[in-house]
Amino acid sequence: MNLKMFDSPRLMSRVKDGDVRKSERWLGYLLGPVGALLLNAVLSSYLNVYYTDVLGLTSLWGGAFLVAFPIASKIIDAITNVIMGYIIDRTKSKEGKARPWLFLSAPLLAVTGVLLFTVPGGSGTAQAVWVMISYNLFYSFAYTIFNMSHGLMVPLSTRDIAQRGKLSVFNQIATIMMAGIVVALLFPMLIMPALGIDKGLWITVMSILSIIALPLTLIEYYFTKERITEESNLEEQAKIPYLKQLKAVFTNKYMIIIYAYFLIHTIGMSIKNLGLVYYCNYVLGTYNDGVTQTMVSAIGGIPMGIGIFAIWPLAKKFGKRNVTLIGFILYALGSGICWMFPTSMPVVLAGQFIKNIGGLPSSYVFMALFADTLDDVEWRSGFRSDGLAMSIYNVIAVAMVGICTGVFNGLLAGAGYVAPYTDAAGRLIAEQSDQVRSVITFAFVGLETFTGVILALLLIFFTVERGLDKKQAEIKARRLSA
Repeated sequence: MNLKMFDSPRLMSRVKDGDVRKSERWLGYLLGPVGALLLNAVLSSYLNVYYTDVLGLTSLWGGAFLVAFPIASKIIDAITNVIMGYIIDRTKSKEGKARPWLFLSAPLLAVTGVLLFTVPGGSGTAQAVWVMISYNLFYSFAYTIFNMSHGLMVPLSTRDIAQRGKLSVFNQIATIMMAGIVVALLFPMLIMPALGIDKGLWITVMSILSIIALPLTLIEYYFTKERITEESNLEEQAKIPYLKQLKAVFTNKYMIIIYAYFLIHTIGMSIKNLGLVYYCNYVLGTYNDGVTQTMVSAIGGIPMGIGIFAIWPLAKKFGKRNVTLIGFILYALGSGICWMFPTSMPVVLAGQFIKNIGGLPSSYVFMALFADTLDDVEWRSGFRSDGLAMSIYNVIAVAMVGICTGVFNGLLAGAGYVAPYTDAAGRLIAEQSDQVRSVITFAFVGLETFTGVILALLLIFFTVERGLDKKQAEIKARRLSA
């Protein structure tokens, strides 16, 4: 697919250097992604709350709607991710094969983000139809385009391992620190108590977040550069058969391991994210008290700030795989401590602190490990398969998020979850049974006790970093001789 419109000087990258410079790190990888990632982080934590508590869809179709609709929607999302990966690998432009799609995703994110919350009143069926359409327009279309192209920016940025590692850290700061500050601290402390179950206020706040994503995504487009794509022959890359790319990806042992790693991690994290608000509202604190979730997120999240300065030096000294493996042992330990004493604020805060210390390596260096794996695939096969590999990565993400959402909502409905309501005296009633609280507790602090152990064991076999310098030198020599 030729995108000649991006040959215009007005649409070209503002990054001209062969080496990664400060403007690229700070604008392209830190500031630019914040808008879309912040919007997605808010949706991950609160869109389901909007459906259950504001729209009251928990009991729709006998509880089946919020179980079936996320799963069905993520099947569609998975398909569009595969299609988008195919398109990216066959995109030819002077600005790269992934970056042009960042530009096109910017307005789509803004429009579809607003549509998610402007659900009309009336019959449950009308609401269900709007929810299904708006959800798929955002996730299966707009966010798929953004997430596929954004996810490839680090792997395609440079072959320099040190520079690529730093970009991975900057990229994750955008996700963890900036988005986390708003979602984990400001939202539960200030915004959620103000929003309550007022639909109009929800629409206003979420529309503002959606619109903010547009200019920031354009900044990411203008201040990134695909150096690896520029050194490739785009005409020949576009001619590589899809089945040949599939074989190259699925016969690579490191790619299989990293996909399994991501699958298990996504299951644990998705269920935990869904359970966070409910856990703070019904197990550890009271409904939208403005304190509990803020404390859990703040105390538990402090390690993420420390990690900005500590994790890359540790990864350089001991290896990215090694620090990640040790981290998951702490991850499981911290989760287990919380699970044993789920109603004790001091114990839960201590457990969350330990858990997030353990999660630092995974959070900050994962994309660098993924980029190393893509280089290994290229070394073995002789060609790049970035779009395809990223599409499979995103299929795992979206499919598991959908399945986990359906499972979580099914568990809530099966346990007898009751949406908050206002009684005749105007008081907000938000109470759950012991069975519901038990399900919520396992979702937030129980499951990741197991996934942490499994991930540590899996990483024992992930040795892609060995000999990577020699592999990259061979790749470069091939290109020079071609």
